[in-house]
Formats: sequence, structure tokens, C-alpha cells
Amino acid sequence: MRRLELLLTLSLLSLVVTLDAQKKIISGLIRDFHSDEPIPFASVVFKGSTTGTLSDSAGRFAFFLNRWPSDTLEITCVGYQPFRLYVDPAEDSITRLISMERGTFNEGVKVRVRVNKGLLVWRKIVKHKDQNDRYRFDYFSYELYNKLEVDLRRVNFKGLSRLRPIRPVADLISSSIDSSEVPPVLPTYLTEALSDYYYQKKPLRRREVIKAANTNGVKNESIVKFLGGMDQNVDIYDNFIPVFDKQFVSPASDNGDAYYNYRVADTQFIGNHKFYHLVFTPRRHGENTFEGDCWVNDTTFAIQKMNLRLGKDANVNFLEKLSLIQEYKLINDSTWFLSKDKFVADLSPFGKESPAFVGRKTTTYKNVVVNDSSVLAELAKNKLQEEIITLPGATEKNKEYWIASRHDTLNRNEKAIVKMIDTLMASSEFRRFTNKLNFIGTGYLNVGNYQLGPWYNWVTYDGWEGLRLRFDLQTNKKFDRKLWLHAYLAYGFVDAKFKGQAEALYIPQKHPRLYLYGSYINDLDFGQDYYGEISSDNIFALAVRKNNIPFKYMNVEKTNFEILKEFNSGFSLRPAVLYKSFTPLKNLPPKDSFAADGGDPMTTFEVGIHLRFAYLEKFLESNFFRTSLGSPYPIPEIYFGHGIPGVFHSSYSYYKLSGSISDYFKIPPFGSKYFSVFGGRTFGTLPYVLLDIAPGNELYYYNKYAFNLMNKYEFIGDKYMGVNIEHNIGNGLFRFIPKLRFRQFWTAKVLWGSLSDANVALNFKEGSNFQDLNGRTYMELGTGVDNILHVLRIDFIWRVFPATLDKASDHPFGIFGSFRLSF
Repeated sequence: MRRLELLLTLSLLSLVVTLDAQKKIISGLIRDFHSDEPIPFASVVFKGSTTGTLSDSAGRFAFFLNRWPSDTLEITCVGYQPFRLYVDPAEDSITRLISMERGTFNEGVKVRVRVNKGLLVWRKIVKHKDQNDRYRFDYFSYELYNKLEVDLRRVNFKGLSRLRPIRPVADLISSSIDSSEVPPVLPTYLTEALSDYYYQKKPLRRREVIKAANTNGVKNESIVKFLGGMDQNVDIYDNFIPVFDKQFVSPASDNGDAYYNYRVADTQFIGNHKFYHLVFTPRRHGENTFEGDCWVNDTTFAIQKMNLRLGKDANVNFLEKLSLIQEYKLINDSTWFLSKDKFVADLSPFGKESPAFVGRKTTTYKNVVVNDSSVLAELAKNKLQEEIITLPGATEKNKEYWIASRHDTLNRNEKAIVKMIDTLMASSEFRRFTNKLNFIGTGYLNVGNYQLGPWYNWVTYDGWEGLRLRFDLQTNKKFDRKLWLHAYLAYGFVDAKFKGQAEALYIPQKHPRLYLYGSYINDLDFGQDYYGEISSDNIFALAVRKNNIPFKYMNVEKTNFEILKEFNSGFSLRPAVLYKSFTPLKNLPPKDSFAADGGDPMTTFEVGIHLRFAYLEKFLESNFFRTSLGSPYPIPEIYFGHGIPGVFHSSYSYYKLSGSISDYFKIPPFGSKYFSVFGGRTFGTLPYVLLDIAPGNELYYYNKYAFNLMNKYEFIGDKYMGVNIEHNIGNGLFRFIPKLRFRQFWTAKVLWGSLSDANVALNFKEGSNFQDLNGRTYMELGTGVDNILHVLRIDFIWRVFPATLDKASDHPFGIFGSFRLSF
């Protein structure tokens, strides 16, 4: 018995001595400074010693030592700059969060080998795509949690506080942030969404049910729909990966070896599975490619984690850094499925030393169901190929619901955002500040239930009116959420006449859209009837007008009433009633030269219907208006109109038929293309204002939808057909000079037209400057340089046909400028 007690005492004494000796502890977590993602299998070594380890698959490491081997801990990893951590000899226990900055994936000595193991692994990835891509399943579903965060960097609030107009807002933001709880960035905005997503491959059907959305003050259903997963199309197994509005070659592309160099940097075990650490870098500068690494299972060659970065030569505007991460997990013994998406982008619109935005989008996937009948049962509810359903009360969930339903808890930075937004939304100073910014940026100022502006139309000048003053007043959603009213009054000091407009829009139903619209206008024609991107009724137009082209002035009195009815399918019809009376004022054939029987000349009453089909078209909506984000399919449109004489002194009987089909699509790696094919016919003998006037441009500002070497009212016809093509190539030839970040494009615009003998006799009178193509081809070809200083585009346009110019003022070549904001 005593012998047993002695043995136990010695054992305990030995344990105490051992624990006392191992009194030096250092541990930490290694993360990517930009993405905050853990860095697995980084080398952690005490400098000048043989004591070292690797971080685990979650980026953690720990040492338990009798003494410090040295005072410096060195952390290295492929793709990162070395990190050195000072170890204070006086400390016994150290815990650190280590953030590593990006480096290069090209370290080390290049050794020529007969067999490139990295290339072999890439080939295996491509070969096994059909077994690993999640879209291999016939149908699947999952619960999706999406979180979007926006932060501000490099904002000096002490400096801003010195500016009197924004001092209250700057002080308010500074006081709402606890600097001890957040990194050196200002958390600005946070949104969350929780949804159930369903997918079927053949026939293609997709459905998303948004169960909850936390938009922190933004109450806009169209924005809520974009917070889900319907538009998250990043698939690393695809040949191309979208980055903003561009397509980049995926490292797992079928042609990846033409764009990337591959090498295996390491081999590690994670759990019971062996993985290759595959590193890839671009073969050439100036192409739409990534750099990064991935971990690849050695048996199935499924990608377990992919880290993508954009290199310094990536031609993406305003972008400092970008990280794109995808992770996959096993949902059974051999099936890998997407578990996490992360997208982090640093945007600097005003330069690298100016304030910058940091956007973080994190998406996690749970409750994955594959090839189960429950998925088909839910998809059977679809009336369209794609549907996004927002459940009632989705935006009203309380804090307790979010705490229980989030896939992960909010970190300290994200909690600070919610706190700051709550503070700002309750601040009258902040609301006044944002109203001022909105007024400067959009031109409109909200005052109670009304809106003033746009300010850039208040003061203008033209050759007919001289100095022109204009005042606009309209209602906003505080006045009524379904009814919008707008009116303006303008006065010219030379012609001494008032002009103006009054219009009303009533929207009883938003989805699918139904509205009633009516307007009356009596004013000069400033280009609103053309397809122009800039009209003449603002302070910028005179500065870019072409020389030696006579101003043409036309007064238009117009009354319009229309109804729009949309259907869930994307089909819409818009019947309309239109009364118009034209009065030429200068450099156009006068009204009295077109006598009319039983009515006023140049006066018409027209009824018509406009048909349009835009399948799966998406919109960004405000309360009254919306902006189309396009459709994945071509959009056809048809208009049929009939002129009726004898109504309100109208004089003409005629029929109009016109139509078009347009589309915008990407053709990676060759950029994107826009095209429009259009045509029409007018049946009747009419004055030129009621015929088909080809859209011309009398400004040096490039117009995408007009013929830029053609003047307004230059070509008229009663039968026409045309094509408009624009191909944005991307870097093109400028990839050889990547520092310029210029982009290349080409355009082609073609028009065929003719005019009947009766209309020629009526309109081609002495003094008129009209032209008739008479079956000839009008063609403009162009190319140019885009993305100069990120916003400027220069077009070089040649008028190829007609080969002979009919007037001395015609020019076969022109240079045009424009501003384009894009990534």
C-alpha cells in the first residue's frame, strides 16, 4: 500500500515539474488582411532556430515551450509577404491575431522539370468537372444566408469636422463609433437576407423564397430581391467568372493552360483526405485573369477551397484589391457541395489616397437537398422560368429572429454598423446632409411633399429664346405613393413667351406594372423625341455643339394619354392617344407651306398601341420610376398607329408601323456586344414632321442611338430599316500597354430608306434642306479609345456611304467625346 502511495506521489510530482517547466505559451490565428479569411498551413518558425510548425486548416497555431528559442517569430506562406512578430522575453503567454498582406505567387527559384505536376492536377480538375460541379445534379435546394457590408477607408473625420456645412454629421458619426471595437475603417452599411433557393436543370427552372431581409432603413422591394441568391452566378468550374460587368477566365477553365501557369506548392492532409495545394498565375499581363491558389482533393479532384485575386494589371476601374473565395464541404462520403462564397472589393473612385469603399459580400449555404422530390414540388409553383418571392413580413423580423436564424453571429465591426445606422437614421442633421448631396448629384431637392429641380435646367440660352429660365415642381412619395404630378414653366427673354408642361402618373399596381399617364406640353423641341443621351435643354449643350450647323427650332404642342399593362411573362401593351401640333420657327419649312383640307396644317390626332416582350427583365425601382437592368434574351418591340383627321382640327389620315429587336450580351473573352435591328413604314402623304426622321446628332457629344455624322432633319423617309452594332472588345491592342488601362471598341450603324413620290413632291420644296436616301445605304463606321482617365471615351467616326456628299456642310469624318461610368 505504501509502495502504491509513493508511486502516485512521484507521478504527481513529475507532472507538476513538467507543467512548471512548460511555462512559455504562444498561440495565434493567421488571416488574410484583405479578406479576413484564415490562412491554412502557413509556416511559423522562430528565427534562427529549428523550432517551428504549420498553422492548421483553420489558420491556428500554438507553441508550448520551456523557453523562447528567439525573440522573433517568422510567418511565411505562398502568396503573402513574410510577417515577423516580436516576442517579448518577459511575457509567458502570448495570443495574437496575425493579418498577412498580399505578396506574389512567383517566389522561389524556377526549376525546369519534365513533368509539370501543377498542369497534371489542372487537367484532372477539368476532366472531373462533370462529377464535381454542383450543376451536375438534376435538381437541388438549400437555405442561403447573404450578408453585404460596406465600409469606408481613409476618411479623416477630424478634417471634415472643420468644414462648417457637414460638421454636425462628421461629429455625429465620430461619436457613434467605438474605436476600440472596430478596425481602422468606418463601418457604413449592412444588409442581410435569408432565403430558400431551388434549382432544376432540365427544363431550367429557378425559384427563391426570401424569408427575411434586414436592410437597415432601406425599404425598397426591388433591392431586397437582389439580396438573395438568384443573381449569384459565380461557379469556379465554369470557363468564365463574372467580376462586376466583366468576364474573367477561370483557373478551372477548359482552356486554362492558355492563360495560366500552374504548380503544386504543397500536399497536406485535412481530416482523412489528402489535398494538393495548386497555385496559379497569369501567363501574360493585360488579360482578364486571376492569380491565386486552391486546395484539390487527390482522389476526386474536387476543389475544396479556391482563393482568387485580381492582379495589379487587371483592367477594372476604381478597383484597388479584390478577393473572391469559394469553399466546398462534403454532404456525404464523396459529394462536395458549395458551402461558402465571399467577395471583398476595395473601390477608390477618387484616387488611391482619397476615401475608398470596401464592399464585403458573404454567402453561406445550409440544408442542402439533392435530387429530392420536395425540390420539384416547390418548383412546380413557378409560373415563369425564374421567380423571386418575398414573403409578407420579410423585412419586419425582430432581433431575436435574426439571432436564431443567422448562419453565423455578427462580429464586432458588423454590430458597430447597426449601431451607427440606427443613430444616423434618427438624426435630422444627417437627413439634411444627405438631401444636399442628393441635390448636387441628381439635380433634385426634396422639400416636404414636393421636389424641386433639376437645377441644370434652370438657366439656359439658345438662339431663339435668348436667356431662358425654367422652374420645375413635382410631388414625391410623401404626397402620395401612387400618384406623381409634375409641371414646369419656362420663359424666354427674346421671344417673350411662356412655355411649359404638366403631367400626371398614376400607378395602381407595381408587379406586374400597371399605370395611367397623361401629359400636356407646349415648348420647343429640344431633342426629347430623339433617342439622344443628351438634349439641348440644359447648360451643357452649347459647349459641345458642332460649328457651322444652323440651329433648327420647332415648337411642339402635344397632349398624350396612355395606359401600360404588363404581364408576368414580360409581355406588355401600351395603348395611347396622341394629339400633336407643330410650328416650325427657324431654318425649317414653315407651317403655311403645307395647306390642309378641313383642319390645321401639321396637326394630327393619332391612336396607337405599343407591344413589347422582355422575358425575365430585371429592374431597379424607386417609388414611381424604374431603370431596366436588361434581359438575358433579345427584346422585340412593335408599334402600330393610325392618324384620324377631323379630331381637334387634325388634318391627316395615315398608318404607321414600326418595330425593333435589341440585345446586349457578353462573348468572353472577346468583350460584349450590343445590337439593334429596326425598321418601319408610314402609309400616307404627310408633311416631314409626321414622317420618319432619321435621328441625327448636332453635338460633339457621342450619341449611341443616333447617326453622329448626320444632322437633325437631314434625312426623311416613309420606309426605312437599320442596324446599330457596338462591340466593346476590352483591352484589345492596349493589353500590350497595360498601365494605360485603355479599352478598344468598334461601332457600325447602317440605314436604308426611301420616300414615295407624293411625299417628295410635298416636302422637297425650294429652300428645304431635306435629303432622301432613295434606296441608297447610309453607313457610319467607328472605333476609338474608351476608359481614358476611367470616364472619358473618344469616338472616331467615318461616314462610308453615301460615297458622294450631297451638301458642302456634310463631313466624312468626325471625332466625338462622351463620359461613361463603368467598371
